[in-house]
Amino acid sequence: ASASSEYCFKKKINKQSCLCLLFFSRAKDVIIPAKPPVSFFSSRSLVLDLFQGQLDYAEHVRRDSEVVLLFFYAPWCGQSIAARAEIEHAANRLSDQVLFVAVNCWWNQGKCRKQKHFFYFPVIHLYHRSFGPIEYKGPMSAVYIEKFVRRVMKPLLYIPSQSELLDFLSNYEPGVLGYFEFSSSPQPPGYLTFFTSALHSLKKDYLGTVRFGVITNKHLAKLVSLVHSGSVYLHRHFNTSLVFPREVLNYTAENIYKWASENRETLFRWLRPHGGKSLLLHNELKKGPALFLFLPFDPLAESHPLIDEITEVALEYNNCHGDQVVERLLQHLRRVDAPMFQSLAPQPPAPLLDTPPMAASPCCNSVVLPQGHSYSRTHNVCELCVNQTAGGLRPSSASMPQCSFFEMAAALDSFYLKEQTFYHAASDSMECSNFLTSYSPFSYYTACCRTINRGVVSFIDSEQGVFETPTLAFSSLEKKCEVAAPSSLPHIEENRYLFPEVGVASTTFTGLSCRTNKTLNIYLLDSNLFWLYAERLGAPSSTHVKEFATIVDVKEESHYILDPKQTLMKFTLESFIQNFSVLYSPLKRHLIGSDPAQFPSQHLITEVTTDTFWEVVLRRQDVLLLYYAPWCGFCPSLNHVFIQLARLLPVDALTVARIDVSQNDLPWEFMVDRLPTILFFPCNRKDLSVKYPEDLPITLPNLLRFILHHSDPASAPQQSRVSTQDCLQSEAVLQQGHISHLEREIQKLRAEISSLHRAQVQVEGQLSNARRDERRRLRQQQTLEKQHSLLQRHSEQLQALCAQKARELQELADASQTLLAENAWLKILVATMEKKLEGQDRAEDPAPRTEVRPEHPEPTGAPQLPGSAPSPSNGSSSLAPERKGENRTD
Repeated sequence: ASASSEYCFKKKINKQSCLCLLFFSRAKDVIIPAKPPVSFFSSRSLVLDLFQGQLDYAEHVRRDSEVVLLFFYAPWCGQSIAARAEIEHAANRLSDQVLFVAVNCWWNQGKCRKQKHFFYFPVIHLYHRSFGPIEYKGPMSAVYIEKFVRRVMKPLLYIPSQSELLDFLSNYEPGVLGYFEFSSSPQPPGYLTFFTSALHSLKKDYLGTVRFGVITNKHLAKLVSLVHSGSVYLHRHFNTSLVFPREVLNYTAENIYKWASENRETLFRWLRPHGGKSLLLHNELKKGPALFLFLPFDPLAESHPLIDEITEVALEYNNCHGDQVVERLLQHLRRVDAPMFQSLAPQPPAPLLDTPPMAASPCCNSVVLPQGHSYSRTHNVCELCVNQTAGGLRPSSASMPQCSFFEMAAALDSFYLKEQTFYHAASDSMECSNFLTSYSPFSYYTACCRTINRGVVSFIDSEQGVFETPTLAFSSLEKKCEVAAPSSLPHIEENRYLFPEVGVASTTFTGLSCRTNKTLNIYLLDSNLFWLYAERLGAPSSTHVKEFATIVDVKEESHYILDPKQTLMKFTLESFIQNFSVLYSPLKRHLIGSDPAQFPSQHLITEVTTDTFWEVVLRRQDVLLLYYAPWCGFCPSLNHVFIQLARLLPVDALTVARIDVSQNDLPWEFMVDRLPTILFFPCNRKDLSVKYPEDLPITLPNLLRFILHHSDPASAPQQSRVSTQDCLQSEAVLQQGHISHLEREIQKLRAEISSLHRAQVQVEGQLSNARRDERRRLRQQQTLEKQHSLLQRHSEQLQALCAQKARELQELADASQTLLAENAWLKILVATMEKKLEGQDRAEDPAPRTEVRPEHPEPTGAPQLPGSAPSPSNGSSSLAPERKGENRTD
């Protein structure tokens, strides 16, 4: 500070304008140490709480126990706090058999934090003796945790009798059976491996999809084709069941589980979303149409009647070939007395039983009677059949092997018009009646009605009717500016389902998955845990029984729901699946909308929802509807225009409304492909709705012109009925102007048509010339191709001749080489001879020329050519021409 003051004084600067910065630092930051951990569970809890992260002690106590559950938690984790009570509840029920240990894996000084690196909390690990860890990833609910612990405690299910074998095989989950003889050994060979494979299954799949069972009776094992001890059998409902191939695969625990998981067959699956972001539902919906069944599930219950009914539906739905084994399992599920179970080997198909005439009818439909009919108090369900005859007469010629939806609709119309025919006293038997059709006096329909014990709860709500009566539908047409609401009566085409009391099984539903292109994948969800998903799909938020069924088809961008007023049972589920599977499905797409109660009733612009669309738009006067969405940036800029429009026009003449299409579904015919979009629905002509032009700016004058142009003059506010002569004349002038304008436009169009005709003639002439040129070019091309082929042949001949000349030249060159060699030898020989002759000449020159030659001269040492002995003179005379020849050669 003093140095800074001195600097300011020297520079003659006011000290107030100087800034002094003082920095303070410490060599070490002061941090409050973390508080020591405290017990997470109460002192009276049966859970051993190692709140200091003593992982070594947890490993020590684990070795001394047969089954141990380790609960790794973080004290601050909300999910760990929520799961604490569930763990305590499970410990209270299983503490005598299982050791429950909780370990704090968050304290930085504990060994658990140093050795374990978990990405989430809580984490549950189970150990069975030396096998483990088996991580549990299911719902943090006491019943589910207890169920999983019991599966780890007892991974194998002992099957002592044929009835329990049928229970095991008829279950919806795939089953693996092992046959072991305990009479010869307390632990037969392969049993421990099979036991470990069951634990491997739980380790890989926390849902426990594959069940493992043990058979010790050899007679019971023969029913599933198991003869030798240690063999393993995988049961499949529709494909051939398998026996573990020990000669191909090693008999190990992992191989057994891998073999079972790769070859298993599932009827339907349990889905358990964890509540966070995942692709679980997305991946399943991509496979095709999905049937989601929400039902309250108790994992610890010994029996589940509703799941048995769903299993029966799934077996019938997928039984495409009428397999006898599946039929036997279905009889067991229905608790019907059947012949003794012989074997699961494939058997030849049995002959079909004779069915009553009603079951063999061309077309039948199960109809749920609505409240409001006189007979609905006594009969809940009717079996309506088309082209049935009375008095034993033969069916009419209009009978078809397949049912027509329009024919079924006509039968329903006649059925409701003749409702007095079916009013009978309540009874336990089925009552049938015949009645004439509305179209032909010679054809009859048959309706067999009865009261079901569960019908009052299942099909009809005692406080509110399900369907509108035809009387109300007809009377609604008489009201002004209204149209009748669409009928929600369910149709079930080709449904020959008879009630269980009749004793004839359904034949139409069996194997339906193979006769339709809309095969369903079935999924189950626990409504106690995932009812929120059901509400998002259309289930009521307030209901006593949390049962709900819906079909979601992502490819068609639609889903359908089973009427919540109907109980989820085998009959209603089969009808729901049949309705979806037919070619022209009578099911109505479920529309999800927002709650209309959240919008104020008195408002200039009426807010339309899915539930109020029919009442506001299609049953009132002229309606101008704006389609918008919160994410549409341009939509809010139109609010002031619509508010001004609503203030200008009277409320009793025009309704200005809007709908949020992101929160409210509408039928496909009322949806739009872009936002914002404006539709005008005129009174009395709702089917002639008009779309506001896209290229026209959305302003108040344009909207007024659009409304006045398309509105009905009769529905507009009445003006003065007395028209003056000036108005009439001006109207006539205006009409004449319109007529003259139209005539001019017609003349222009005719001139354009004539010019187009001339242009067409020119184009046709050019096309003919082009065709002639093309033909000429084709002929030239053919001529050139012929010349090209001829030249190609000449080229080949010349090439062959050139090759021949080359060979001859090569032969001449070889002969020339030979001649040159011989000429060289001759030169050498001639030179040698010349040297010898010169030597002889020099030897003879000194001798006198007068010397007489002897008559027989002595032979000299000169060489002679072979074959001749000429004298020297003769030799010299003969060499003269040779020299001349030599010179010529050179």
